[in-house]
Amino acid sequence: MSQPWFQKKPRIATTPEQQQDAQGASRMEGLWFKCDSCDEILLREELEKNWNVCPACGHHMPWPARARLQNLFDEGTFEEFDTQLEPVDPLGFSDSKKYKDRLKSTRKALGENDAFISGVGAIDGHKVSVGCFLFEFMGGSMGSVVGEKVTRVFERATELELPAIVFSSSGGARMQEGIFSLMQMAKTCAAINKFREVRQPYISVLLHPTTGGVAASFSWLGDVMLAEPRALIGFAGPRVIEQTIRQKLPEGFQRSEFLLEHGMIDSIVQRKELRAKIVQVLGLLS
Repeated sequence: MSQPWFQKKPRIATTPEQQQDAQGASRMEGLWFKCDSCDEILLREELEKNWNVCPACGHHMPWPARARLQNLFDEGTFEEFDTQLEPVDPLGFSDSKKYKDRLKSTRKALGENDAFISGVGAIDGHKVSVGCFLFEFMGGSMGSVVGEKVTRVFERATELELPAIVFSSSGGARMQEGIFSLMQMAKTCAAINKFREVRQPYISVLLHPTTGGVAASFSWLGDVMLAEPRALIGFAGPRVIEQTIRQKLPEGFQRSEFLLEHGMIDSIVQRKELRAKIVQVLGLLS
């Protein structure tokens, strides 16, 4: 087979100066971050110190779940539970990649077993049962293990008579587990119903995005509903709704500001003020 008359040769750093320049460029790519909202170029270290909130426009960017929990709890009080639970592949599901292979690679990349962290800790002296989604793990989707861990947050709160807090950020039910995933909607809601007997508050914190089966079940059942600014919250996405009803939706539809205006949530809270707000609610209700 004849070769083309032109060939694009890869640029390889051969001299020490070229290698140093290449290493410097690679480091610089990790030093800076562009805001999704205002396009401001930010020093990554400063952004992380500001809890992943853009100092220029106040846009709330994704924040790792473990960083959130570390900033929420009194130092040294958080105890994680259910770490031994790992999802399996009950349906032998495969699309562009086998589900079991997708789980394996995601676990390896993130160092997490699934899309949810659960445990018990103290917030300004108030002991609570808490759960938090990891959206970076398959879009925070809820499979059978995530549903079990959410259920255990409320069962633990019931047993110990503690307030419950869940930070939701999810694309919804995990399609790779089919009906096993959808069953978690009823399961988690039943656990909340049992939890009501101890008369402790359930604070639901809705992050961006909270959609699908998670939005249609336990995340909307909080006694107090809090949300971060501009969070997308709803069952189906705006584009799906527009294509279904063939109507243009109002500006900001399904964003937390729209939901607050229509009485669907109680308060929109800036990330840096969230801990103080939760402490206030716990002081009033627990």
